[in-house]
Amino acid sequence: MYANFPDLKDSSVFITGGGSGIGASLTDGFLAQGAKVAFVQRSDATAFCDEMEEKHGTRPVFLPCDITDMSALKASMDEAVKANGSITVLVNNAANDKRHTTEEVDEDFWDWSQAINLKAYFFACQHVVGGMRAAGGGSIVNFTSISYMMGNAGYPAYTTANSGINGLTRSLAREFGPDRIRVNAVAPGWVLTQKQKDIWVTPEGLAAHIDRQCLKEELAPEDMVDPVLFLASKASKAMTGQSLVVDGGVVVTG
Repeated sequence: MYANFPDLKDSSVFITGGGSGIGASLTDGFLAQGAKVAFVQRSDATAFCDEMEEKHGTRPVFLPCDITDMSALKASMDEAVKANGSITVLVNNAANDKRHTTEEVDEDFWDWSQAINLKAYFFACQHVVGGMRAAGGGSIVNFTSISYMMGNAGYPAYTTANSGINGLTRSLAREFGPDRIRVNAVAPGWVLTQKQKDIWVTPEGLAAHIDRQCLKEELAPEDMVDPVLFLASKASKAMTGQSLVVDGGVVVTG
């Protein structure tokens, strides 16, 4: 069960990557608030939408989209507005943490990684601002990661983008604050989505990571929902330009 934020009822929410992993939990969480949710994803999410409709009595709007195509991303956001009204909550969640070494990165991989992990964030924010301004305000939540705070090796293009998301968040918070548009970030720790379990998790690696956590429990996708709902709602109306770390206590800020 998630915390209840009454002001999110009937709000128009747009989530990138909202049909799997953390994004699916976010879609579930916003629907539970009575929000109208639209999301983009490359893979087919029809079965997930069926599940959400059966659970909540409301079907999310699924818009197939490759977010590395900025024109397609903007067109999907326009379709979401037609379906649900002006977007007042944007969650930039989609990312790809494909492992790589510095020496094997070529320009095509670099551009692909930045397009998914940073470029799409910028242009989604840019595209939503006009509607939020006209609506009298809104909330943008950008997903980053503690990976760059830890100085992790193994995916330097990804950690570069994560660090850039924090810079983007702070600058846009300053630029759009006068329009009552708040921009914050969430920095998860190692969240055990099915993709992480299938590709990256090993018993030794997971045990070592949990040993670094203050809270000795695995992090699940649903653990990210309440923090995002909080940042989307008026409960956090005095917060902007911040990065909220949700990692079980691996890194410390301040």
